[in-house]
Amino acid sequence: MAVALALVAALLFALGSVLQQKAGLAEPRTGSSSGLLLRMARRPVWLAGILADAFGFVGQAAALSLGRLAVVQPLLVSSVVFALPLGARLTGQRVRPIDVGAALLVLGALIAFLVVANPSDGRDDAPFGQWLVAAAVIAAVVAPMVVVARRLGPAPRAAVLGIATGILFALSAALTKAVTDRLDDGVLELFVDWRLYALLAVGYVSMTLNQLALSTGVLAPAVATSMAFDPIASVVLGTTLLQESLHETPLGTAATIASLAAALVGIAILSRTQAGPPAAKPAAGSDAAALLAPAAP
Repeated sequence: MAVALALVAALLFALGSVLQQKAGLAEPRTGSSSGLLLRMARRPVWLAGILADAFGFVGQAAALSLGRLAVVQPLLVSSVVFALPLGARLTGQRVRPIDVGAALLVLGALIAFLVVANPSDGRDDAPFGQWLVAAAVIAAVVAPMVVVARRLGPAPRAAVLGIATGILFALSAALTKAVTDRLDDGVLELFVDWRLYALLAVGYVSMTLNQLALSTGVLAPAVATSMAFDPIASVVLGTTLLQESLHETPLGTAATIASLAAALVGIAILSRTQAGPPAAKPAAGSDAAALLAPAAP
């Protein structure tokens, strides 16, 4: 059941990403990135994308409540396969065979990882101090990516922001698992629990970075990197923070590393080979350009 719920969530997340990209390309407006989501909320297409994401989140939360973090999150990478044809249909982008092949490589590699690594055991929550350490490490990784992205062109910018988004998605998933575990104490107890507010904060930041990545108009690297680094980061969080176990034999370790390496190769291909310009690009001074325009030399 956890596998089926994760796949449904992946489809809904793919639809949400494409609709949010379509809205971001349609009518760019001036303003700072801090209010980007509030301005995007005025666009019905973007709200439809958020609704799809919301249903996807429900499916993800249900899957996480039934399964392990290191199992559910890798399955969500199938969003890459769903998003490419949806993007071609809804935003008019041309997807080349190499993009499809690279997406399938990412999907196959991560499914292979899931089978070989065979995650097991683990816990649903961690002590507060360990959450703080995990958050600090993730912030130290993500913050420089956002800064570096300002100097990059559309495709690599989308890829870098997608990586940052995927890492934050993984943290959101871990927090979601902890929050759903707290439901046994009653719904009202959640409103005095720090985990819920941490989830909301991380969710807001990750959604903003995701929208900025999609607003570059280059769908494949934005979706591929976020959907691939989500399970990779989730495995790291699952094995360290939530104490989930992976396959520990030498052969299993080698196969696990090989499958992750293959996924990264697919991501690299998608980041470099996205074909065709977007249907519309954010104008100078738009939300995406305001934060991420290449810096002057």
